[in-house]
Amino acid sequence: MSRFQHQSIVVTGAAQGIGAAITRLLLQEGAEVFALDNNAQALAVLADEQRSLKLHPKVVDITRAHEVESAIAAIDNHYPLDGLVNNAGVLIPKSIATTSAEEWQKTFEVNVHGTFFISQAVATRMAARGQGAIVTVASNAGSTPRVNMGAYCASKAAAAMLTRCIGLEFAAQGIRCNVVSPGSTRTPMLANLAGEGTQTEQRIIAGAPAQYRLGIPLQKIAEPQDIAAVVAFLLSRDANHITLQNLVVDGGATFE
Repeated sequence: MSRFQHQSIVVTGAAQGIGAAITRLLLQEGAEVFALDNNAQALAVLADEQRSLKLHPKVVDITRAHEVESAIAAIDNHYPLDGLVNNAGVLIPKSIATTSAEEWQKTFEVNVHGTFFISQAVATRMAARGQGAIVTVASNAGSTPRVNMGAYCASKAAAAMLTRCIGLEFAAQGIRCNVVSPGSTRTPMLANLAGEGTQTEQRIIAGAPAQYRLGIPLQKIAEPQDIAAVVAFLLSRDANHITLQNLVVDGGATFE
């Protein structure tokens, strides 16, 4: 397929995990992909793996508004942007009682402030052209309380609502804004949080009653490609009349 032929799309947090899977899929489907991350080494590995002239890796700290504005201005001047994927995020697993002010601030700087800075920079430029799509990768933890994840939960809830507000304000300019909220996905973030191995995965699938956590009805951990496919759908013209939605992709773990 080539749903994104002649389209330019920015992906933040693109160097690994879900972001790398999104980048690979968009490249496969013909997009010019601007892969933003603050990890230069991981970006270099991704670029070496893909070896595509349509991949443009850029080291950017999305928590710095001026750096974001400069990067987006330079990209959009040469490749008018059609899409943005807000994927960059951090998770510091701490209880509310032990979360430091610095840890709280860092979580919000990346997950919320960074999402605001880059969405604003991209949306205002898209608006002038009357079209575009923004997808924010949030989390099912943004709508379901989790033990030892208070800062992460709060930040992902904020990012999801911010995205929907952007979508409402820019709808008249033809910009669609949606949220994808994954559950447990096989990424470095999950490994850092819960560990690795078959036993760890089975524990996640089974749930943890002591932590008020349901298991996963589909009996499996998501792969990054599972999330990437949903993001690509929402970016594409296949989702031409979908906006302001939050699509949960967690195997039924937070069903209501």
